[in-house]
Amino acid sequence: MVLDPTVIAIPVYFLLIGIELIVHRIQAVKSYRLNDAITNINCGVTSQVTGAFLKVLSIGVYTFVFQKFAIFNLESSVWIWIVAFIAYDFFYYWAHRMSHQVNLFWGGHSVHHQSEEYNLSVALRQSSTQTIWTFLFYMPMALVGIDPIILVSVSGFNLLYQFWIHTESINKLPVWFEAVFNTPSHHRVHHARNPKYIDKNHAGTFIIWDKMFGTFKEEEEKPIYGITKNLNSWNPIWANVAHYSDMLGDIRTIPKFTDKIRYIFEKPGWLPQYMGGYRAPFEVDKTTYSKFDTRTVSSLNFYVLIQYIVLLVGTALFLFNLNDINVADKLIFASVIILSVISFGGLFESKTWGFVIESLRIILIPAILLWKVFTMSPILVGAFILFVIVFEIWLMSVRKVTLATQISSDEAH
Repeated sequence: MVLDPTVIAIPVYFLLIGIELIVHRIQAVKSYRLNDAITNINCGVTSQVTGAFLKVLSIGVYTFVFQKFAIFNLESSVWIWIVAFIAYDFFYYWAHRMSHQVNLFWGGHSVHHQSEEYNLSVALRQSSTQTIWTFLFYMPMALVGIDPIILVSVSGFNLLYQFWIHTESINKLPVWFEAVFNTPSHHRVHHARNPKYIDKNHAGTFIIWDKMFGTFKEEEEKPIYGITKNLNSWNPIWANVAHYSDMLGDIRTIPKFTDKIRYIFEKPGWLPQYMGGYRAPFEVDKTTYSKFDTRTVSSLNFYVLIQYIVLLVGTALFLFNLNDINVADKLIFASVIILSVISFGGLFESKTWGFVIESLRIILIPAILLWKVFTMSPILVGAFILFVIVFEIWLMSVRKVTLATQISSDEAH
């Protein structure tokens, strides 16, 4: 089995998020919102689930190049692993930098920057499409003979390192550490939408790449997080396609075919001069700026939280047992997981379709489990029927309270 540290570390991720959340509550620091945090993790869930299929492409191509065109036959050793980790981080810097400089690539990477908060849950907000555009950056490692197993492992450790730097709980670290490594301070700059901070500090582990190639920026005033055009949605699927949708809209308005093609590979915000030219990032008016939020009743939040815990357990079981699941069943389970995260996003926005999908999901999940995992014994069938009845009644109750609250709010206005 290929070592994937990002999957193995899932329990640790949630433990650390829980610790940060508790510490911030004690300190009266409001860095977490339930809808935002769950959406961040939903994007990570979607990324991991789709990654079960996309890794066939990325690792498959890498393995093919390694087996057919590797120049050297490098035996696995401590030194090869160290060199591979440094080399991966170097190529990660360029893949990451280009993900900010190329419109098409930004469509994949923008997901990670959409949250207007900055906490450990943001680290899990990963794209489902980014690997399509960036996996080719690592092909030089295959050409020199870095084994695919080593590549997967060092890429996982690289991502693992980046988890802890998504926090405001750590200010500045010792000067020598800040000089060499990526830190929370450096990465806060990277997640900022302030014009002076945009497209800075692309490092994964070693900040030296930014200092070498002119993209380093020291943290000064407190950053404002997010992207220049806010997502304004809790839907993780829309989070992954929103920028592509904007691109399609822009392309339709560009009259010249050559400029349509150029637009795809230009910097985000680019338009031809005859259409106004580059749309530069703008300063945020702190007096009028407010984060996207939706007011939901506490009973709905509690319902989603309970259902979400169940989903996370199911997703973890799915990811840990991928090698034992056939392709058809992978597609079925992946579809159910993605349907679930869409449903939760819809519930947080109090959308009618969110309640409809959730009602269907409550029926669908027991049916699939009985069909694919368990036997159709009378006891299990009865237990699952009871599950459906209880959760459907609970959902109806939550829906009723939500509607009553919305009516009261409308009347107040």
